[in-house]
Amino acid sequence: MSDTQNLTNEQANVPFVIACGDEGVQINHGRRFAFLGAGLKMADFSLAIKALRDTLSEHGFAKQAKGMTIVANEENAYVKQILDLNDFDEANASMQQYLQVVAEKEQLLYAGMLPFADPLELEHTVKGHMVRPKGIHIANKICFTVGGGENTYNLGQYLISADWIAKAPLDMVKATLAAQVEFYEALAKRPLLKVIEIEGVLPEEVSLANRQVLSDLGYNFS
Repeated sequence: MSDTQNLTNEQANVPFVIACGDEGVQINHGRRFAFLGAGLKMADFSLAIKALRDTLSEHGFAKQAKGMTIVANEENAYVKQILDLNDFDEANASMQQYLQVVAEKEQLLYAGMLPFADPLELEHTVKGHMVRPKGIHIANKICFTVGGGENTYNLGQYLISADWIAKAPLDMVKATLAAQVEFYEALAKRPLLKVIEIEGVLPEEVSLANRQVLSDLGYNFS
């Protein structure tokens, strides 16, 4: 599926959402592109977003790439750590404030915060919530998306968007992915199985190119 002409009207209008890869983040309306902490204080996040937008735009998703949204989520362990905060109440407030600045810098649409509650409709038609147990991380693997965002939600995995990596410098991709993997494995206190999601809105050649970069960087999948 390489362009919006092959999508239904409903699918073509689904927002593309930058969100954290926390396993509890569930986007009920929207397609998730996952970056640790939704990119907050992530080195080279601007380059990653540009590469992602370029990739999407080249394959018929220029409108959605331009109008991409970004969401915060409750109880974000990365935000608490990176900002050296005392508790998750502070992290919740700070993530919202910081992501509004990120949104302005990267020309993203800030949609709001995903709660531990029933699915909530945020701004810009995004809808979602947190579904893992509060106070507990239960993921046992890390999933890389390479075909155009999250296609199938799985509570058992952290998520990392690698949909853009074939259009970015290899050294930058290596550092950006490694930082995310390192954090999730530290959170889990053990090495995690690496898996890949090939399917998405992008054509097969894009998925294969992104997968090749992962292979070149030493990420192997069964």
